[in-house]
Amino acid sequence: MPSQHKVLRFGKGFRVAIRNARAEAAEMVIPPGDAEGDANNRHRGADQWLYVVSGSGKARVGERSLRLKAGSLLLIERGDTHEIRNTGRTLLRTLNFYAPPAYGKKGRTLSPGKR
Repeated sequence: MPSQHKVLRFGKGFRVAIRNARAEAAEMVIPPGDAEGDANNRHRGADQWLYVVSGSGKARVGERSLRLKAGSLLLIERGDTHEIRNTGRTLLRTLNFYAPPAYGKKGRTLSPGKR
């Protein structure tokens, strides 16, 4: 498979940017006061690495609450429940890596056996 290249725009919402059979990268933009995920949100078959590009927020991973700011790197291990909340006044922009892929080409969550 040839190399892939993408210029990230960090538009609205969540978008898978690049993927292969082993991993994928996605952009996520959360407006002030909004959140992605909840007490039941988990990736049953993939680890998630979340890097904060800009903005600030709070991550709830299991029972832990962690502050997020530009430059923060967070590992959410497969099966961990999690929520990412924008607690700041500007957009929270994150770059997320999933290994193996957690989402299909249209952004639907993959089941652990559908990698």
